[in-house]
Amino acid sequence: MATATASKKKVKFRPMDDRILVDPCEADETTAGGIILPDAAREKPQRGVVIATGPGKLLDSGNRGEMSVKIGDEVFYGKYSGTEVTFDNDSYVVIRENDILAVVDK
Repeated sequence: MATATASKKKVKFRPMDDRILVDPCEADETTAGGIILPDAAREKPQRGVVIATGPGKLLDSGNRGEMSVKIGDEVFYGKYSGTEVTFDNDSYVVIRENDILAVVDK
């Protein structure tokens, strides 16, 4: 199973509204039976660590909604959620807060 490690990365990237910058975990390189998977056969990670959050969704009242995740949280997100971006030679995923399926309790 792929694992995500708590990251202390500092990036100069500020997501807008209810978007979140996630550092995805590494994809599994082998199966449970020990078969080594080529890059094309590896599944896209669905787990990662929150690196940055936006200020929250703008509500009809003009106020900002509070974000339910914070920097350092380990999250699961939908398989086809978000947009992959490369910033400072590192790959990240930018997703909306409502695309997060669960937060891993520590």
